[in-house]
Amino acid sequence: MSMSSGGSGGATPQINVTPLIDVLLVLLIIFMVITPMKPSRFEAKVPAEPKPNENEVIPRPNPLTLVVAINKADKKITLNNEVVGDVTNTADLTNRLTAIFKERDAGGVFREGTNEVEKTLFIKSPRSVKYGEVVRIIDAVKQAGAQPIGLQIDDLTE
Repeated sequence: MSMSSGGSGGATPQINVTPLIDVLLVLLIIFMVITPMKPSRFEAKVPAEPKPNENEVIPRPNPLTLVVAINKADKKITLNNEVVGDVTNTADLTNRLTAIFKERDAGGVFREGTNEVEKTLFIKSPRSVKYGEVVRIIDAVKQAGAQPIGLQIDDLTE
């Protein structure tokens, strides 16, 4: 297919790209506006480095601390050394924690320096426990209303 440049002097067709550029600029502006609205980070609270004079102070354990531990051998769940079921049935754990939080709310047990009920909880689990079982425990304590939840690895040397 060849075009002859004869003497007929016909007009050659050309595509007008101005509307295409307008559409492109509108799309670019839309994407620039939408991008900052997208969540882009996950906040994690990391403990600060201790000050040099803090090493001399012996920390006292908080009597309100709740620790849910998973036994490696028989998969039993303990809440502050009290057996409250196993990883397959977490209803007892949820009920016990809900009762504790209701008692704290009625008794006015607040987190230090705030007016929130103390609901801090730590989950202590060995590395050999399956991930799904730990997630089941996390779901159970969230249903009870625990917040914040800390995770602790039990056997760091293994």
